[in-house]
Amino acid sequence: MLEQESEFVFPSVRRGKPISNMAMLNLLERMGVDVTTHGFRSSFRDWASERTSFPHEVCEMALAHTISNAAEAAYRRGDPFEKRRKLMDT
Repeated sequence: MLEQESEFVFPSVRRGKPISNMAMLNLLERMGVDVTTHGFRSSFRDWASERTSFPHEVCEMALAHTISNAAEAAYRRGDPFEKRRKLMDT
């Protein structure tokens, strides 16, 4: 079967949709490993901080974290997509 291009890193078998928010958790449970999906995010954040020189903000945006400080959020209108792409390529 040929893979279809998708805008999602983890596409669903349903065309144009991402996998469900439970898919990874269910897989980990079936594998019988004692880890959480949040652990993957935490590991990524540690790696990005310790092993790369990408700015904190780029790493946080790669994880789709929101800015809790309302004033800072109001001033951050850009989307450093190219920087996030380079981080993910790394």
